[in-house]
Formats: sequence, structure tokens, C-alpha cells
Amino acid sequence: MDGRGNDAPAIGIDLGTTYSCVAVWKNDRIEIIANDQGNRTTPSYVAFDDAERLIGDGAKNKAAMNPANTIFDAKRLIGRRFSDSNVQEDMKLWPFKVIEGPADAPKIVVTYKGQEKEFSSEEISSMILGKMKETAESYLGKTVKDAVITIPAYFNDSQRQATKDAGIIAGLNVIRMINEPTAAAIAYGLDNKSDIDGKMNVLVFDLGGGTFDVSLLTIGEGGTFEVKAVAGDTHLGGEDFDNRMVDHCVMEFKKRWNKDLTGNQRALGRLRFACEKAKRILSCTTQTSVELDCLHEGIDFSLKFTRAKFEDLNMGSFNKCIETLETCLSDAKMKKSCVDQVILVGGSTRIPKVQHMLQEYFDDRQLCKSVNPDEAVAYGAALLAAKVSGSGDKSVQDVLLRDVTPLSLGVDIIGDILSVVIPRNTSIPTSNAKCFVTTEDNQYSIRIDVYQGERSRSTDNHLLGNFSISGLPLAPKGVSSIMVGFEIDVNGILTVTAAITSTGKMEKLVISNENGRLSKEEIEKMVNDAEKYKLEDQEFKKKADAYNALEDCLYKVKNKIKDYNIKTRVHPEILEETEKAIAKTTKWLKDNRAAPFTELHLMKVHLEFVCKQLI
Repeated sequence: MDGRGNDAPAIGIDLGTTYSCVAVWKNDRIEIIANDQGNRTTPSYVAFDDAERLIGDGAKNKAAMNPANTIFDAKRLIGRRFSDSNVQEDMKLWPFKVIEGPADAPKIVVTYKGQEKEFSSEEISSMILGKMKETAESYLGKTVKDAVITIPAYFNDSQRQATKDAGIIAGLNVIRMINEPTAAAIAYGLDNKSDIDGKMNVLVFDLGGGTFDVSLLTIGEGGTFEVKAVAGDTHLGGEDFDNRMVDHCVMEFKKRWNKDLTGNQRALGRLRFACEKAKRILSCTTQTSVELDCLHEGIDFSLKFTRAKFEDLNMGSFNKCIETLETCLSDAKMKKSCVDQVILVGGSTRIPKVQHMLQEYFDDRQLCKSVNPDEAVAYGAALLAAKVSGSGDKSVQDVLLRDVTPLSLGVDIIGDILSVVIPRNTSIPTSNAKCFVTTEDNQYSIRIDVYQGERSRSTDNHLLGNFSISGLPLAPKGVSSIMVGFEIDVNGILTVTAAITSTGKMEKLVISNENGRLSKEEIEKMVNDAEKYKLEDQEFKKKADAYNALEDCLYKVKNKIKDYNIKTRVHPEILEETEKAIAKTTKWLKDNRAAPFTELHLMKVHLEFVCKQLI
């Protein structure tokens, strides 16, 4: 039984594509919590093998040796459909297998304990969230229940819902979800409170491992954070830069030896890690090399990489970042000269070319590097968690947050046209309604298709769901009408209602499983599975500790016998009995590596009893 109390403060979790981070308000300040390895960020990796499940640093270390069963980039799958073009492109690069599940949902396939298992991206993300929860619990010594989870500003409704589901599966009560750049701005605002005189326009440039966001906010003197506009790309980040380096290396390998690396997942995994390392080095120096022994068919591979080459490979993405930045300023109707501060968030903002292009765009203005790009988002999330849960001092409670919806929301009307009900960059929470009329004589029902996006043609946007309302009074077309209402809550999650104007009959859209949302039953099953995997992990650790304890006991006793003074002082019969026990235990341990905890523990107790006189 867990002896922890249940009065732990709410935590803030930055659930990243490549790394995650957790923070909490404690001792009148925000604490970034280090994991069991002492690292303040944790790789968003989950690995499975014949013996155990690993999450975080241990999982990432397995990636090169066990690529098919080491999962990363789950955030690039969450809330998406299997048929999504981005998913199809990513599948070509991932060493693990992704298949089409029910309702076009992607499923990740791994081999765990000799059996093939299928996981949804929500489950994998929940495992990472669970790891962050455990990290916080270990630090606080209490059971954590409430959390604020961050999401890219440009996540659509399906991705937001799926992230919330992942939190529920991890055993968390998600009290709020907050856009990542907004969280970073809160971190900046409260850390620089004394420097903010009147109103300050802050642009947050958030380029992470897998997603990119730009947010323009106005920070007020009294702790008001008002988001003016957001823009971004949920499929642009450091992973893409790594992939282009990998592609370049694969082409170079083929050019030199006329051999194709693409079928060798282990070689690609090693190459990806080497390229990621080279990318980081190129942020500090102008030249490095990718060097790997026996990469493929016994061939050693070495390739020099200059910063110029790296920039050339990724210039298209860097230009896209600046274009997105211009869109954000345009949506906010603000000139770049009116931006008071540019804050860099996300590990990829360390790339010198990105910083240079930003500085150039803002006429050589100094960029703000006072916030830690890896920790600012979790810091802001923890501040919001403290505010929402009622803890924290007055400066935290005074924070007032006004966010916006990142994408336009509307319904499909005749001619495959998107009729926008809530335009993008509308302050949330918000609600709006539009009246729609029948398009046929004596029409009894209307089907409402709800889309999210910026394209004029409905089907070019993201379908969130659909539902029908029936019972319309029979009349010529254009006479009977319905009122469609859209409501967005503080988490940016949408509820759609439709009411027949003349009768008041109402229907509500619940994003169903057919549209990619997990059903209540599926979530409950995944919650139970998560508990099962957690117990399995604990059992494995307990068994591993018992195995190590027995091995350690054997080692000590063997060393004791080697001691000449012991041999001269102990009776020969006792010595002989001890040596027999050591030999028997050593053979048993060799033959029973998979023995359960109880057997391992009993063998240690027996060995200690036999060797008691010797020890």
C-alpha cells in the first residue's frame, strides 16, 4: 500500500515530442523536478523488450539496440488519423511499426515479453505522463492527482481531446490545458515582473523537437496575459532537421558503396542518434563529423558536417518559420516594430541560423534568452497549476490569462463551403451561433459536419465530427431553420449544439470514436492496462533488486572464503558446507535467471543462514 498522502500540489507537465519536463510550486517558487537520473528533462521514449518496459532515459538508451520496440514521436500521432499524409510520411522514417486500427486510428505495434501488443498514441503518451507523475511524487513524497498539461498552440480539437485522454489514462485529473508559448510567456512575465512597465508586447517563438508555434501576447502590469494571435505548424521541429541529416548520410553511403541503408533499421537508428548529436554540436561549433563503426554490412561510415551544410539542408524549414511569424503578426494587426520582446522557447531555437534570421527580421534587435528554452513551458504550466488549484502567493493568484483559439471552426454548407462560426484567434472561452436553413423542400433532418481549419473548401480542413438533427417541420426549402452553437472552454475544447428554431429541439455533438476519439470504455480499459503495466514494472524492479542482492551476497561470501585468516580460523566442516552452498547457489542462479522475487529472496536468506558462522 502506498503510504503517501493525497494532498500534493497540482503539477505542470510539458509533454514534448522529444523531451518532457515537470514542475511544481513549492517553497514559494517554481521547482523544476529532476528525474531518477538527475536530469531536469526526460526523453519522451518508451521501450519494450522480453523482460521489461522502460520509460525516459532508459528507453532512449535502448533505441539503437532495439529500434523496432522503442517508441518516440508519439506526439506526432496523437489525435491524428492513420490516413493523414503526415502520418504516412513519418511512418517511412520510424523504425517501429504503425498499422491502421479501428476508425482510421493509428496503432503502434511492439513485441513485449514475447507477445505482439498494439498501443494507441494516447497510451504511449500516458506512459510518459505517468513517468512525469512518478517523478513528481518521488520528489514531493505524496500522491499527485491534479495537473496542467501543455499543448502546442496549433493543436486542433482532436489533438487536444486526445492529450486530455492520455492524462486520464495516466491517472491524472487534467485541471487545465494551456498552449505551450502562453505558458512560456507566463514564465517570462512573472520572472521579469519588475521590468514590465505598463503594457508589453511579447512574441514567443517556440521551436521544439516536433512542433512549432508563434504567439503574440500583451503582458499587462497587473499580471494579465492576453494572447493576440497564434500561428504554427504541428509538424515542424528538430526531428525534421535530424531526418534531413539522416537522408543526406543515407545518400552519401549509397554514393560511396552503392549500398542501401533504408532496410536496416538498427543502422538507421544509430545514424539518427549520431545526427542528433552532430546537430547539437553544430550549434556551438562550425564543423563536426558523423562517425559510426560497422554501420552496415561491416562498413565503417564517416562524414564531415559543416554548419553551412546543415543550414542548407534545412533552409526551407527555417524560411517557413519566418513566414509563420509574419502570419502571426498580420493576424494580430501589429507591426514588428511594436514587438517589445522576442522570447526563444524550445531546444531548436539554439540553432544559430534560426537566431540570426529572427534577429535580422527584427532589425538586429537582441533576442530574449533569459528563460530556459527547455524548462520555460513546464515552469509556466506549474504557475497556472498553482493558480487554478488555489495555492501559490498573491503574484500567482493575480495572473489573468486570456488565450485564443488557433484555428477557425465552422460547418459544411451546400457547395462544400466552410461556413466559419468562430474565426481563428478569437479569445477563449467563447461561444457563437449561426442560423442555417433547409436546402430542400420538406426536409426532415439536417446533417452537420464540423470542420477546423483555414481552407475555403470544407473537405480540405480537419473533420472534427458530425451529427444529425431531425424533426424539422415540413416546409419549402429555406423556411425551416436550425441554430448551430459553438462553445470553446478554457482548454480550447469545443462543444457544438444544434437546435430547431421553431420547436427548440436540441442535439449536441460529442466527438465519437468514429471520429478518432476514444470511447469511455476504451479509456477505462487503458486506465486498467496502465495500472497493470505499472505493477509489472514494480514487480520487475523488485525481482531485479532481489537478483542483484543474491549476486552481491554470493560475491561477499566468496571473497570472505578467499581470505587466508578466515580459512585458518573456521572449522573445515563449516568451510566445506559453505563452499557447497556457494556452488549450489551459483548454479541455481545461472539456471534460474527468470526466477520470481520470492524464490530469489528465499535463496538469499538460505545462503546467509548457511554462511552465518563464516560471516
